[in-house]
Amino acid sequence: MGYIFCLMGKSSSGKDSVYRRLLADQTLGLKKLVTGTTRPIREGEQNGVEYYFYTDVQLKELQRSGRVVECRAYHTAHGVWHYFTVAHEQMDLLHQDYLTINTLEAYTKLRNYYGNDCLIPIYLEVEDGQRLKRALEREMGEREPKYKEMCRRFLADEEDFSRENLEREQIEPIFQNVRLDETVEQITGYIRSVQEQVTLTYGSF
Repeated sequence: MGYIFCLMGKSSSGKDSVYRRLLADQTLGLKKLVTGTTRPIREGEQNGVEYYFYTDVQLKELQRSGRVVECRAYHTAHGVWHYFTVAHEQMDLLHQDYLTINTLEAYTKLRNYYGNDCLIPIYLEVEDGQRLKRALEREMGEREPKYKEMCRRFLADEEDFSRENLEREQIEPIFQNVRLDETVEQITGYIRSVQEQVTLTYGSF
């Protein structure tokens, strides 16, 4: 039995940094579950790494074929951007563990699609002032900063990841991402404990 470890957190909580470190740890054996988006690709991003980048027409074709597991639409300062998960035929949840970054809404839909036993939430938390500082510094480094979208996303996260929503969906454990090395070490230990538990239950393949 395999798991989908779902990394979540508000914007600028360090999800991308933690994600890269976890994937680089070959002892965990995690494989990317890359989600799709119709937003423009940013400088330094690669198709199939951060996201699969699709056009609106391509998204509609995927939806008609029934391959979209979940899809979220965001009305941004630059138009409507969609973020979504595609059911890939090459996924092997019998023998492979996956790692993805997603929102709470997407996590819930993935859990409904793949089952409660497969989805393992991992939530990152960072003090709001520190998150805002990180977000601003990152946006200032862009060739064409999108400050309005940064602010919209920051405020929307307060509602999307409210304490009430986290408790309702039973999102735990919550990791305080103060020092990246320590956070990665804690999450690595947690993932290993989950993997070891399934090995004890089902035996090795």
